[in-house]
Amino acid sequence: MADSVYKVVELIGVSSESWQRAAQVAVQRASQTLRDIRIAEVVEQDVKIEEGQITFYRVKLRLSFKYEG
Repeated sequence: MADSVYKVVELIGVSSESWQRAAQVAVQRASQTLRDIRIAEVVEQDVKIEEGQITFYRVKLRLSFKYEG
């Protein structure tokens, strides 16, 4: 493996369906502007509750991608 450097960014994905969908939303959106995303690490999960019901799932992710420059 050649020497390389990776950059890490944190994102929060939100979904009314599930934590999995919230993570997918974040990765799909990041993929539109970041190239060569390698790893997505789930850092935190939480939910928004209104009137005793879960209304949104939120996932905080750390994404790493190859740094080109």
